[in-house]
Amino acid sequence: MTRPIRVLHVITRMILGGAQENTLLSVEGLHRRGWDVSLVTGPAEGPEGELLTRAKRGGFPVVEVTSLRRAVRPVADIRAFSALADIFRRERPDIVHTHSSKAGILGRFAAASAGVPRVLHTIHGLPFHPYAHPVANAGFIWSERAAAAVTEKLVVVADAMKQKALAAGVGRPEQYVRVLSGMEIEPFLAPKRPRAAVRAALGIPPDAIVACKVARLFELKGHDFVLEAAARCDSRVHYLFVGDGAWRERLGKKAADLGLAARVHFAGLVPPQEVPDYLHASDFLVHASLREGLARVLPQALLAGLPAISFDIDGASEVLEDGVTGLLVKPEDVAGLAAAMDRVVKDLPAARKWGERGREVCRERFSAGAMVLALEGLYRAGVPG
Repeated sequence: MTRPIRVLHVITRMILGGAQENTLLSVEGLHRRGWDVSLVTGPAEGPEGELLTRAKRGGFPVVEVTSLRRAVRPVADIRAFSALADIFRRERPDIVHTHSSKAGILGRFAAASAGVPRVLHTIHGLPFHPYAHPVANAGFIWSERAAAAVTEKLVVVADAMKQKALAAGVGRPEQYVRVLSGMEIEPFLAPKRPRAAVRAALGIPPDAIVACKVARLFELKGHDFVLEAAARCDSRVHYLFVGDGAWRERLGKKAADLGLAARVHFAGLVPPQEVPDYLHASDFLVHASLREGLARVLPQALLAGLPAISFDIDGASEVLEDGVTGLLVKPEDVAGLAAAMDRVVKDLPAARKWGERGREVCRERFSAGAMVLALEGLYRAGVPG
């Protein structure tokens, strides 16, 4: 009797984040469906919160590599490479599936050196981008090109990632396959806490119009654009920032400087299972990040029935249809962002219909089950008989 296909998923750290949730749901789903699957990860360091505790309760093996860190540290990176190669030699997986840039580069080379038959990598977001230093971009592009050469399939969560990677000379077209990033959709369809209770706890008036942004309070996430646009918008709108990070104090000061302190509400670090409650307590989503891959909060907002406004970056247009399920705005366009928010506010009933359309579209496309089935198809492809 042949043994099940053995799959090891590798990611840099299991913090609260889109790539991490995607990876966890993939491993959990495969485990429930009888696959021999394990998770290899570095420490869950950072202020964002973590998913490692949940992973350890999942019933599948979890291996921590203490030297696997997000920052580039040559000595630690060499140790991480060696540790990963040792794990692969010991476990003898049929497939290594890596996620995130650091684990993707080290993990794929380690898998190749250990003789792993098949190596896959998911691009959740490219490490090189217009806002990074040119030297860093050059290094990442070189590394991604080299790693692609030892990769069987490059999984992308949005076709935009494929186009950008190919334009940089990473991989070949036939290596790419899109698998939409799945999520647990049921909580977004029916929240646990009443809308009024969430608003009351945050000090938001019950009759306020609420724009919600879900993201770490950090660079490239676009909170500054939202605040600057808010200063131009209808004064009835309150702004709910869900998430925490190093920019919390700076953003609070900026809100005060713009005269928005009474209308900007910081929810802080929120457990993933509570995010749907905050979305349902809001009237629309505003997403102004500059680099995302495919932001999971876009389908999450649509699943909650909210119209969404987003900068037209990366995979945003693969979720939002402009004027049908939301509005797309040119990146960094504060005036355009303000105009889009005013458009929603002036006709909320029409905007709510956008959210209702989006809910029906996303219900099937972005389920965790659909993602796991797609991965199973990839894994079984090419297996003899």
